[in-house]
Amino acid sequence: MTAAPIAVALDAPDLETAARWATLVTPHVSTVKVGLELYLRYGPDVVASVRGASRVQVFLDLKLHDIPATVRGAARAVARLKPDYLTVHAAGGPAMIREAVAAVPATKIAAVTVLTSLGDADLAALGLAGPAPDAVRRLAALAVGAGARALVCSPREAAAVRAEVGPDIALITPGVRPAGSATQDQARVATPEAALAAGADLLVIGRPITGAPDPGAAAAAIAARLRKV
Repeated sequence: MTAAPIAVALDAPDLETAARWATLVTPHVSTVKVGLELYLRYGPDVVASVRGASRVQVFLDLKLHDIPATVRGAARAVARLKPDYLTVHAAGGPAMIREAVAAVPATKIAAVTVLTSLGDADLAALGLAGPAPDAVRRLAALAVGAGARALVCSPREAAAVRAEVGPDIALITPGVRPAGSATQDQARVATPEAALAAGADLLVIGRPITGAPDPGAAAAAIAARLRKV
């Protein structure tokens, strides 16, 4: 059975829990996501721990955002971990994105457009031209032009971004919540089925899976529903 296009966010309190969650979900999902908190607490070893003996893809979500030379060095530093995806902020600009792409040619650089926790009022407060869908499309085009092969956007903008960048760029959508789940700190959300229908290639899902009594069963249930889409 083909694994579902889901990246499970392993936002665990400790390495052992993250590794256990990864083991439980990898029969059902294509990808596990290591975020900033887990990486800073345990370092590069966390990638091997969650990858285990499986062939699961690793999404290293560090959201690099600095001057081009610093991002180049940071990307080179994680290249040996062979992540399938590595995130940078599109707002870092085309020169920064190009350096990241050149530093890890075997990894898909995924440019984060507008964080799913931000709404139009937040963009206005930051002095960024909105509304959010316009800002997302603008940053998406900039990032792809600089060589990014993946984009991170909310599921609400996925269809517009797909129309903007074409079929060959992987679209990764956080802010995915199964029907009935709490939105927590996300402002722009959609169900897994809606995100996939909008053109997303990889759905980031965390607490609805990892917060369940049986994360493996929760991942399997969402995967089964997606296969019907």
